[in-house]
Amino acid sequence: MSKEIVRIYYNPHCSKCRETALLVSESGYATELVEYLVTPPDKEELQSLLIKLGMKPLELIRKGEAVFKQHYAGRELSDDEWLDAMVAHPMLIERPIVVRGSKAVVARPPESVLALL
Repeated sequence: MSKEIVRIYYNPHCSKCRETALLVSESGYATELVEYLVTPPDKEELQSLLIKLGMKPLELIRKGEAVFKQHYAGRELSDDEWLDAMVAHPMLIERPIVVRGSKAVVARPPESVLALL
C-alpha cells in the first residue's frame, strides 16, 4: 500500500463520488475524504485547487444546480466573483475533485481518476 494520501472532495450521496473513492482505495492509496458541503473550501483553497486542476472558476461550476439557475444563470461574473459564489454556495462546486500532490482531477467519469494515480 502507498503511504501517499489522496484527498477527495466529495458528497457521500453522490454515486460518482463513492465510485471514485473506491477506485482510489482499490489502487492502494489511503484516502482523505472531505465532505465539501459540510466543510467547504475557502477561497484560498479553491484557488489552489483550480491551479492543480488547470481550470478557471467557471469550469468548476455545476450549472444544473437550482442555486445556479436561480442566482447565476445568464450572468457574466469575474473569476473572483465565481470563487465568491462557490464559497457562498458550495453545492456549485463540481465533484468529486481528487488531489494527489500538486495535481488534481475532476473525476467525471470516475475512471478519469486513474490518470492521476
